[in-house]
Amino acid sequence: MAIHKIHIEDFEEDDYHLIALHTSLEDYRLAYFLNKELGIALCKCKFDIPLQVKKVKTSFARFTFEDEKKVILWNLVQNKNEVENIENIDATDLFSNSKNSFSSSVYLLPEYKKVDFFVKIENAANEIDLDKVIAKISKMDAVNLAYSLVKDKIKSKNNLIF
Repeated sequence: MAIHKIHIEDFEEDDYHLIALHTSLEDYRLAYFLNKELGIALCKCKFDIPLQVKKVKTSFARFTFEDEKKVILWNLVQNKNEVENIENIDATDLFSNSKNSFSSSVYLLPEYKKVDFFVKIENAANEIDLDKVIAKISKMDAVNLAYSLVKDKIKSKNNLIF
């Protein structure tokens, strides 16, 4: 009887491009302008991307488009989310029953804190020209900067599994 070995590398999904976007637009407006410029149809996904960081649960908005003809999946995902933390203060004064709250930022990819959104393009190895896509995005007035990320340099790439 033959023994078959399965290596974990055989199951790794590495067939995607990742584009970083710097913009002040809201997610729905950015999706609209990307649809218009790239000829795609990004729609708000029913399920956001959940993430837990240091006892704080949050989720990141996601817009998707599946090109069934070319079998390409487009994802627009926000990188930064504001969460409100509430802490109790042990004090014996007039305001001892009040709670102190503060907001903090949580990032999908913490090593890229200045990036506002990511465009993840899956199954597009030979189907699209990434430089042309980035050039079209860069032409948009509302986008300050758009560039491709090297996947090997991303430390928290497990957060991109969705």
